[in-house]
Amino acid sequence: MPGRESARRPRLRRPNRGGIVALVAVVALIVLLTSLRGIAGFYTDYLWFDSLQLAGVWRTIVGSKLVLTLIFLAIFFVLQFTNLMIADRLAPAFRPPGPEEEIRERYHAIVGHRAGLVRWSISGLFALIAASGVSSQWNEWILFTHSQKFNIVDEQFHKDVGFYVFRLPFLSFVVNWTFAAVVTIFLVTATMHFLNGGIRSRTANDSQRVTPQVKAHLSLLLGVLALIKAADYWLGRYELTGSTRGFVDGAGYTDVKAQLPAISLLMVISLFSFVLLVVNIWRRGWVFPVVTVGLWALVAIVAGTIYPAFIQRFRVDPAESQREQVYIERNIRATREAFNIEPGQDIEIGEFDYTSQITAADIRANADLLQQARLLDPLEVHNTFQSLQGLKSIYRFPGNSLDVDEYLIDGKPTQVLIGARVLDVSREASFEKKHVSNTHGSGVAIAYANRVNAQGLPEFLVQGVPAVAESEFIVPFDKQQIYFGEDLSGYAIVGATRPEVDYVDKNNQEVTIFSQGVGGVKMGSVFRRAMFALRFGQIDPLISSYITSNSRVLYVRDIRERVEKVAPFIRWDSDPYPVVSDGHVVYMIDGYTTSNHYPNSQRADTSSVPGGSGLRTSFNYVRNSVKATIDAYDGSVRIYKYDPNDPILTAYASAFPELFSPMSEMPPDLKDHIRYPLDLLRVQTAMWSRYHVDEANAFHDGLRWWAIAQEPGREVPKNNNTDNTQTTAAVPATKAQPQVSPYYVQMRLPGETDLSYVAVRTFVPFAEKSSSAAADEANRRQNITAMMVAHNDADKPVKLQVYELPGDNPPAGPAIVSARINTVPEISKEITLLNAEGTTVRFGDLLTYPIANSFLYVLPLYVTGDEKSDVVTTKVPALSKVIVAYGSSADQIAIGDSFSQALSKLFGQSFDDIFGGSPTTPTTPSTPTTPTTPGGTPTADARVQQLVKDIQARYADADTALRAADLKRWAELQDQIRLLLAQLNALVAPK
Repeated sequence: MPGRESARRPRLRRPNRGGIVALVAVVALIVLLTSLRGIAGFYTDYLWFDSLQLAGVWRTIVGSKLVLTLIFLAIFFVLQFTNLMIADRLAPAFRPPGPEEEIRERYHAIVGHRAGLVRWSISGLFALIAASGVSSQWNEWILFTHSQKFNIVDEQFHKDVGFYVFRLPFLSFVVNWTFAAVVTIFLVTATMHFLNGGIRSRTANDSQRVTPQVKAHLSLLLGVLALIKAADYWLGRYELTGSTRGFVDGAGYTDVKAQLPAISLLMVISLFSFVLLVVNIWRRGWVFPVVTVGLWALVAIVAGTIYPAFIQRFRVDPAESQREQVYIERNIRATREAFNIEPGQDIEIGEFDYTSQITAADIRANADLLQQARLLDPLEVHNTFQSLQGLKSIYRFPGNSLDVDEYLIDGKPTQVLIGARVLDVSREASFEKKHVSNTHGSGVAIAYANRVNAQGLPEFLVQGVPAVAESEFIVPFDKQQIYFGEDLSGYAIVGATRPEVDYVDKNNQEVTIFSQGVGGVKMGSVFRRAMFALRFGQIDPLISSYITSNSRVLYVRDIRERVEKVAPFIRWDSDPYPVVSDGHVVYMIDGYTTSNHYPNSQRADTSSVPGGSGLRTSFNYVRNSVKATIDAYDGSVRIYKYDPNDPILTAYASAFPELFSPMSEMPPDLKDHIRYPLDLLRVQTAMWSRYHVDEANAFHDGLRWWAIAQEPGREVPKNNNTDNTQTTAAVPATKAQPQVSPYYVQMRLPGETDLSYVAVRTFVPFAEKSSSAAADEANRRQNITAMMVAHNDADKPVKLQVYELPGDNPPAGPAIVSARINTVPEISKEITLLNAEGTTVRFGDLLTYPIANSFLYVLPLYVTGDEKSDVVTTKVPALSKVIVAYGSSADQIAIGDSFSQALSKLFGQSFDDIFGGSPTTPTTPSTPTTPTTPGGTPTADARVQQLVKDIQARYADADTALRAADLKRWAELQDQIRLLLAQLNALVAPK
């Protein structure tokens, strides 16, 4: 019987509250255990900032993330909860039977009197989801709340640039988030109306599928969506200034004449839709909403997509230069402002009255320059530094970490190569060795950039552990320990009961210290130690008997990682460089503020920027806004406001007042080592290669564009040809050839008398590379059209200078010079002999020096052991030859064992008096007294004899070193002997 079946139906039991509490407790415990490491990282991050006296920065960043999350979470929760409450109150008192009624009965049977709890739970769950990614907008929020004016207005909407950079990004996010939130609220609310019976799938009367109250509620929500979309269209008008549709970035002809009217029309339709949806509350059916959505979609497709595409294809493309002229002019002005390349304001433009001739008198007139000419290439001699100055297996010079700098030596600004000797943390070791005893590197190695010894190896000014200065140019080291450096991972614990190994002396005995005054975070209580153990994923910091409460832990020791953590809103340069300051080592690194929202500016060409740089990203505005210093001993970080006029930096300084210091507080000895960053110069030269053209039509045609000069290459392929006539060095540029890198050098600029320490990059004519024929044309167009130099003088008001060369007689570019060098028989023979079995030849930087309205090219040549050779095992590159060239003919190129010898051969007279018998004269194991041919090169027999003598001398020296137990010196001599034997084998081997 029906009544009996109803009686047998099991009654729904209320859940056991004790079981729910136990389940919640278990889940909470699991979440806590899995989150402990994250909690430890969060807590120790605060301790790290506090140790740098920058806890306010941590609080501001974390607070911004928290405030944003709470605000948006609260907004969504309130809106969702309110709408669910309205949905419950609008539930019909009577629900007619229908196919979905069983679902509703089950829902209400489960919910019962817990409708309020359901509303809270649903609102809270979706609020958490909606607010989960909001914290990532903390940077935009900080800029929005500390917005500044640029006092520059865009030329389309006449609004200050600050609106686009500081306000528009966050406003766009808010509108998009709000639209997504209301869509979610609409769907959840409609579902609740369905469960409450306000929406039915089938009824006898179709007009009763939605009750009037529910229809009014949902119509109002759809109306709100229409208003939000109208706001989105309003902001979208301004976003056209970042359009990429036209010939250049920014609002172009199609954007202004077609897309902008379409957006305005869609905004009107959105407002009209809101009115119709409100009116629909008092009408039966859904005709108005359907018509509104249909009209909206039709206009969006036709006016927003089809019409602009039609205008672009049939009106703009056939006469692009004419249609886009005004917008190209706007783009040129905006791009120059955004990248600090405005002629007359940021760049001084001059002419270089080039001639192809250089005389011996010109060489003598530039003796001071040539004495300082850089011969050592930091990329090529890195392994040399590692071999000669690494000294112990625990030390290393990180890859590409050698830097060119300038120090005052004997009263003269002198170029040097400098590298910091950091700890090698990659070695397998116990906890004690890796984190407690071996904690730091030691000092720096500094070598003359223009000198080598008789073996072609660097002549060091500062060397050894502990470092010893061979000159009075620096004060004695009092803190040589390098606790923080480049490419330095892991952590170290100082102030333990076990002493640290400071260095190993000449007698191979460990010298130990107990560090004092080092930075870091106090280990403190057992709780702190447990937090550090969780952070590092090792239990040793908690249980080690060497660690006390007063011990300090050093972490985040890599220079770039350190500044990125301190100021994550700054984009940092790829190349920190060490400076000797007040008896210890301080790293300097450049920081940039960027934006991708500068109106009508072109996106940066970053193709030649190193991958590790903060500028290897998308942006259309940049400033070298800050210079940061990091003490290698205690890890303290100082960030100086280098460009206080930058509005973005002003905004950040307002948000983080304790983080930035004025440049006046930078110590003078550090200020002397400020340099123009090469990453920025790469970007600015790439942009200037096109934006030196200021006429719209000429810019569109591209005939006056430049390109960055082609990299001539460093590799010298092995050549099995035995006639010594085939070229073995780099070939002319190909389609895939990279751009030449900028470099630091001392130079006498045209029209000036004093030497300047500058960064240099050269330009050649532009040629498209879309086809093989165009690529061939690009290879032929490799003459220098201009040269940009960036001054390293911090006090110079204009940092950039461009020298344009005449178009009728342009000098050869680096790729042409390299190819021309390889056609000289004498040079080809020399390279073939040196590039023999067991040795490898590589070129250094091809440096370009303005001399007497011409260019003198200097190309160092290095020899090192071949990795696959059984004859030579050394990988220490030695400077073996120097090639000099000028003009355009083969007789204006010469090679020598030294720079002075190459110059003497090139100009037919000796220049030894210029170099004063300095160690730059001999650069190979030969001596200048060996017999020579009439052309000035040693005869083959004489070279063999000299090599034999050098080998015998080194065998004797090696025997002496072995008897004295000087294994380091013995190993160095063995490497030199193998290199000399390889050269001897190349000379005497049958051809």
